[in-house]
Amino acid sequence: MGKRLLSLIKKELLQLSRDKALVIILIWAFTAAPYLAANGLTMEIKNYPYVVYDQSQSPSSRELLNRFQAPYFHLIDVVYSDREIVHFLDSGKASMAIIIPPDFERRIAAEKPAFFQIISDGTLSLSATVAGMYAAQISGDYTLELLEQRGFGTLIKQNIPKINDNLRVEYNPNRLNTWFMVLVDFTTMLTMIPMLLTAAAMVREKESGTIEQLMVTPVRSFEIFLSKIIPTICIILPLSCVALFGIMKTIFGLPIAGSVILFYLVLALYIFVMSSLGIQIALVAKNLPQVIMILLLLLIPMIFLSGTFTPPEALPTWMRSAGIIIPMRYFIEFSFDVLIKGNPFSYVWPSILGLLILGSSLFSLSSWIFYKRFSK
Repeated sequence: MGKRLLSLIKKELLQLSRDKALVIILIWAFTAAPYLAANGLTMEIKNYPYVVYDQSQSPSSRELLNRFQAPYFHLIDVVYSDREIVHFLDSGKASMAIIIPPDFERRIAAEKPAFFQIISDGTLSLSATVAGMYAAQISGDYTLELLEQRGFGTLIKQNIPKINDNLRVEYNPNRLNTWFMVLVDFTTMLTMIPMLLTAAAMVREKESGTIEQLMVTPVRSFEIFLSKIIPTICIILPLSCVALFGIMKTIFGLPIAGSVILFYLVLALYIFVMSSLGIQIALVAKNLPQVIMILLLLLIPMIFLSGTFTPPEALPTWMRSAGIIIPMRYFIEFSFDVLIKGNPFSYVWPSILGLLILGSSLFSLSSWIFYKRFSK
């Protein structure tokens, strides 16, 4: 068995080295893709373009507007009519407009509630929501300063009991969005690439007709599968080291708090699981374009059901239940627990158990389907 398997593995590595397209995809997935994900995808706002319609033209309005500064906001222009606001928002030159009414200074001087309006472009709802939250915080801070200046802040502090919140952010104290985005892209590539490599290798055998030739040799079906999976593991593990230590840690400062050995042992298991799923795809598909279409059809629901961007607790009940059979869900939890939190095996064993069950099930099912289809 050992010699047969070793010969098949050598054949797979040789074929893969000759496929220039797959080699380029591999290099891109573990070098440029994490870098672009960290710099190009963000849930924060930076240089959010806005215009100002200041009808008050007073020291109070200028003090408020001076708080909308970089790196979060970027002033595009000062306008003097509602028509100009509509023009900037409709043309996309600005994403937000701040309108301060004429009586803004007078109401503040009279110690009455003063209002200003924010109109935001809601076509990009996430950015508009975040910008609105920042604006609300700026307004709240300005209000508290006005109360302090007039002596009301001291009165409130003395006579009204309040609760002081002491916010501490664990594991990511600076709340760097790049850590999250680069790790999400890394796990996405570790999900997609094993499926693509094994499915492409298996479909190549079907298209060239060598599957039938292999079936008349002493090689068994599980040996054929292992010859597709083991090279994938041997290729992805070192490439993941380049991404993890060369890109994520060196460039973006991602902390690796947990055991690297534990992470790579489970990573090898995860590659095995996703490669087994890739074999399932190859058994259904007839050619490489069909492989890519099926892969995309599976990958997008896997990302959403795994809790990558939305916590599983926030999903509907049926989607939360469907996520139990998604391998990516277990690996996402494991990766964040080990790399960011530094949790030991005693905390992450449920995720490892889930991967073991899914991996053995997928590999056994693939072997059974393969035997039924090609043993006739």
